[in-house]
Amino acid sequence: MQCPQCASDQIVKNGSIHHGKPKYVCKECRRQFVGDPPDRRIPDDTKALSDRLLRERMSLAGMARAVGVSERWLQSSVNATYADQPRQVQVRSKKKAG
Repeated sequence: MQCPQCASDQIVKNGSIHHGKPKYVCKECRRQFVGDPPDRRIPDDTKALSDRLLRERMSLAGMARAVGVSERWLQSSVNATYADQPRQVQVRSKKKAG
C-alpha cells in the first residue's frame, strides 16, 4: 500500500472509521486515508431528480433527504449549476397601453 498523496511506503495503521474500515497514516507527509474507499458515483437519474427539485424551490436539506445524497454533495452540485448560468439577465420593457 502507498500513500495517495506522496506515494510513500511508510504507512502505519491509525484506527478505523465509523464503518469499521481501517484508517492509515503516512509517516512522511502525515496524510490520513482509508485503504480501499468505496467508489460512490451519483447516478445520472439522481442528478436529474435533484435538478428538478431545485427548480421547485425545495430546501436543500429536504432535497438531500428526498434524493438520498449528502447535503455537501448537493450544495456543490447547486453551486456548479449556478456557475454555468449567465450572470446578465435579459429584460424586455413592456409596452404601455394608451
